[in-house]
Amino acid sequence: MSKKSAVEIIALPAFADNYIWVLRHADKVAVVDPGDAATVCEYLARTGETLCAILVTHHHADHIGGIAEILTKHPAPVYGPGVEKIPGLSHPLTGGEHIDLPQLDCAFDVIALPGHTRSHLAYYDARINEAGAVFCGDTLFAAGCGRIFEGTPAEMHASLAKLAVLPAPTFVYCTHEYTAANLRFALAVEPDNQAIQRRAQEVAAVRAKGGFTVPTHIALELATNPFLRSDAPAVRAAAAIRLGRPAKDALETFTAIREWKNNF
Repeated sequence: MSKKSAVEIIALPAFADNYIWVLRHADKVAVVDPGDAATVCEYLARTGETLCAILVTHHHADHIGGIAEILTKHPAPVYGPGVEKIPGLSHPLTGGEHIDLPQLDCAFDVIALPGHTRSHLAYYDARINEAGAVFCGDTLFAAGCGRIFEGTPAEMHASLAKLAVLPAPTFVYCTHEYTAANLRFALAVEPDNQAIQRRAQEVAAVRAKGGFTVPTHIALELATNPFLRSDAPAVRAAAAIRLGRPAKDALETFTAIREWKNNF
């Protein structure tokens, strides 16, 4: 395979704010988190391309709800968390595996990201877009992070740390259009952060034209995402106000900020 992957990434909007990611090379495709069968099947019918894989980050219905119907029309291997009930799961994963998809000229390292769910996964290829790409489901969002449904704050904090150390140019393909709302919260946490202010203006302009605000990239998240900034003085100060005292460490800061976001 070439140094740079030849795979192309396409966003298929679904439901109110989901994205189903299509990985395309020549006439072969894979899809990530296909919660809606109609969206994927319409794409395949329109393009005539062949589905060669389904990648699943976690078991929530808006990420797996379309798989069973898709498989009746387009049989393909399904990769996903092995401990969950994923329709058609053929390649159960736990994290640490390496997936080679030569039809798409890409290969993924599988990263375990417990927190949003107990068995959440991400798929990372350092060659996509030259800068690398990670498909991280509902763990890291543009300017935010997922709710903690099954894991613990410590697990989510550690999972985000795994993503934060990826190379700064890495493209982040999350699965929801939450950016504008997340930035409103980020500004509440760090009202004087000029990078957040600029990003909020840029996102508002993009959304006003009906554009997509993802993918994002790691460097931008490190500068503007409060959940990756638990050591930043302004974020620590915001957490202290919520706690009524200084947080003892970055984890307690993260936990306080995440609980604030739950009710923001």
